Amino acid sequence: MSRLLSVTLLTLSVGLAAAPFGLQAADLADGTQPKKPASLTVTVAAPKQQDWPINVPASGWLRPWHEAVIASEIAGLQVTAVLVDVGDTVKKGQKLAQFDAASIRAQVDEALAHVASAEATLNQARSDAERGNRLSGSGAVSEQQVKQYQITEQTAQAALDAQKALLEEQKINLSKTQVLAPDDGVISSVSATLGSVASTGTEMFRMIRQGRIEWQAAVSPKFIGKLAIGEKATIPTPGGSVTGTIRLISPTVDQNTGRLVVYVSLPQTDSNGRSPKAGLYASGVISVGSAMAMTVPQSAVVLKDGLNYVFTLNADDTVSRQRVVPDRRMDDAVEITGGLDPKAEVVQVGGAFLSDGATVKVVPATGATQ
Repeated sequence: MSRLLSVTLLTLSVGLAAAPFGLQAADLADGTQPKKPASLTVTVAAPKQQDWPINVPASGWLRPWHEAVIASEIAGLQVTAVLVDVGDTVKKGQKLAQFDAASIRAQVDEALAHVASAEATLNQARSDAERGNRLSGSGAVSEQQVKQYQITEQTAQAALDAQKALLEEQKINLSKTQVLAPDDGVISSVSATLGSVASTGTEMFRMIRQGRIEWQAAVSPKFIGKLAIGEKATIPTPGGSVTGTIRLISPTVDQNTGRLVVYVSLPQTDSNGRSPKAGLYASGVISVGSAMAMTVPQSAVVLKDGLNYVFTLNADDTVSRQRVVPDRRMDDAVEITGGLDPKAEVVQVGGAFLSDGATVKVVPATGATQ
């Protein structure tokens, strides 16, 4: 009895163990495979065609449009007043500093006296010449004397002209005792000090003409054909974004950097009402039109070993890894310029957790879970 029970149990065990293998063999014979479990729940989306602006990347310094150096035009005089400070906005002709003008005024007064004396001498010579002309031919005066009267008049006239020139020179020197702004602008530097004695050409002030700041942006020469005067450029600054206009494109490429310099005129204030500050280094973009772009969500692009990939959905709910070439980026989307079929469906999120050939479960965008 016990021997019969043992044989029966052994037969049942062998039958149960052989059953799965029998099923698997049957599946293979029918040409089907048991479906692998999904490794990730994902959402997919087809690439979009969008009209995107073409932005040329650029970087460079914010500098004054023109900077005026205001120097002393007279020597040996003491500075008696400095009337402006750094950051002051000035108008053309506004007084910036004053030199001690007492000695120059004295020279002007002396020149005036010399002019008056020369005028008196000329009047006397003119009177003698007129009298000689009247008596000429009467025998009262000789022709030689008449000629002498005329020469004396001419000499007196020349002496008067010379004294007037000296007077004009002294008046010019007197005007130079006032340092005036050559244009509207903003004072960017003050070197003048009260009580100092400046020599001719000594720098006293620097001024940003008209308060205009420009962005001297360096761009790659490959964009030369796309750049044009009047194109818009946008840069972020600590005060806010600033949008300017290209006013000039350098005719040459810098041999040291291999970059092309573009001069962008900036407005007086940024988006927050603050003035752009010269001396800042900023990176921004120059807008040169628009073009159609095939885009995918930025989260769909996976970076691995320095290369960019996306995962596309196959008909059997598996995914294939595709190497792609990204280009422009905007908000949360990226343009793909190569490696992707426009009709493919790409995994939007979670590609970093997938491998080539992995099985996924596709759900609507609101239901994706890892």
